[in-house]
Amino acid sequence: MMLAVRWVISLVFVVQNAVMMLLVGIVFLPWALVSSKGARAACKFYCIWVLWTARWMLNLRHEIRGTPPSGEMLIAAKHQSFLDIIMIFNASPAAKFIMKRELLWTPVIGLYAYRIGCVPVNRGKRGKAIKKMLNDVKSGLTAAGQLVIYSQGTRVKPGEKKPYKVGTFALYDQMGQVCMPVATNAGLFWPKGTIMRKPGLAVVTFLEPIPAGLEQAAFMERLETEVEACSDSLMAEAGFSG
Repeated sequence: MMLAVRWVISLVFVVQNAVMMLLVGIVFLPWALVSSKGARAACKFYCIWVLWTARWMLNLRHEIRGTPPSGEMLIAAKHQSFLDIIMIFNASPAAKFIMKRELLWTPVIGLYAYRIGCVPVNRGKRGKAIKKMLNDVKSGLTAAGQLVIYSQGTRVKPGEKKPYKVGTFALYDQMGQVCMPVATNAGLFWPKGTIMRKPGLAVVTFLEPIPAGLEQAAFMERLETEVEACSDSLMAEAGFSG
């Protein structure tokens, strides 16, 4: 019985958030078209709405640990859920994401992602995707802010292992900036591939920045080790045994 109730509440939560996304997209559209500030304000409003409704509808709370970056920085994050996108964006003053090109054609999401400076890439061709990322960053097509890349290239279910892709190092090396690793357990509560949402405490942790100038092997090893260890710890804290 309780499971059925949770399914119904999860469905209502998903539907009302889809409706709100559309409404926010329409209301903020004139401002978003003339100013990227309008697009960012719309996205911030939507993030706050999602987090607020998750708390009172689902008893799904959220917590940011560590210190989110305030200046120019590369963020290399663990990606388990749409929820970690919302939490990272809401916690960062000017986040923009490396995203798959297909999302540009998604209603509302595509336009607003473009307006806040997200960088679209073709994930099907890794070499070209990396080159396109570097060119977009180098050419200054996007406004100043925090560039977020999901180092495994996709959402990864809790307990699942996927390799960390070299595109993160390519950006780190090209930009010459420090890189902030980010860990999460959000996939435990907002799982991939289902409308079921679960109560609990979703955490995103901003870890100590990795200094600029490391060689590829050292950088990739440190990034993966720190993000995976912290994510595993957060999931264990939430009761996940793997």
